[in-house]
Amino acid sequence: MSRSENVVLTNMCMIYDGKGSVLVQDRVNSNWPGITFPGGHVNESESFADSVIREVYEETGLTITSPTLCGIKQFQTSEGERYVVLLYKTNKFEGELRSSQEGYVFWIKREELLNYNLADDFEKMLQLFESEDISELYYFKEGERLTSKFL
Repeated sequence: MSRSENVVLTNMCMIYDGKGSVLVQDRVNSNWPGITFPGGHVNESESFADSVIREVYEETGLTITSPTLCGIKQFQTSEGERYVVLLYKTNKFEGELRSSQEGYVFWIKREELLNYNLADDFEKMLQLFESEDISELYYFKEGERLTSKFL
């Protein structure tokens, strides 16, 4: 029995300024539209930290440093792959903010975030970015129903 499986590795980063604001992206992708944090796929042979630094730069124009891993979201795709999202956060960044083809990026006050049209399950993901007590959001099938739990 093989212990290997097909896995899709992705990342997302909460960038905050220390003054109560977070950087968000209004995604235009029809697969997962709405407000999220920037991020994307890990390339072959790329470190996880380097991938989130690259993705943030590509989608925002900002160069981040010292991204801290703060959680993981995972689920099985309909193609039988394990889809893993590595969640990072940082308040260390420089550069000039610019949007990309992925979506419009802008700063908002954190307390206003839930007033926006969030991407599906992004509110659950916020708990991972902000909690010291949970580190994983895991989706699984219970019979025919898809459910989730925090670990």
